[in-house]
Amino acid sequence: MAFDGLTHFDDEGGAHMVDVGGKEVTSRVAVAAATVTMAAETFQKVKNRQMKKGDVIEVARLAGITGAKRTSDLIPLCHPIGLDSVSLDFDLVEEANRIDIRATASVSSRTGVEMEALTAASVAALTIYDMCKAVDRGMVIGEVKLLLKDGGKSGRWER
Repeated sequence: MAFDGLTHFDDEGGAHMVDVGGKEVTSRVAVAAATVTMAAETFQKVKNRQMKKGDVIEVARLAGITGAKRTSDLIPLCHPIGLDSVSLDFDLVEEANRIDIRATASVSSRTGVEMEALTAASVAALTIYDMCKAVDRGMVIGEVKLLLKDGGKSGRWER
């Protein structure tokens, strides 16, 4: 029995990685989102690919994919998994000077892929901030959230 019903703690309250060895391998998918809001001038530079550091969206896409692949290195009790795919989509919302990020991760595994999707969205948002901070330190990274998870024993969940 886990400490107070929490799966990442043993009976004495010590942290441990959950044993997923007895679980069935199933197809799993997760979708996460994040936003970055910025000044209108910054938004236009990103949109028109005029930032001095390069194409912000494409670098953020690569960073998000890399982040998903490195999730177990960043989250202490997260299982390393062999991802089947990771994709990131970016919606440039001009009227709000906001970039909406949507990260999708999928795997056939014994454990879920939510943390990989959330990490991908977060790292993409951080990369956008990093690439634009020289012209806009007032950017806001907001609303990192899970939108969907499907597969495994608990089935489908959708926000």
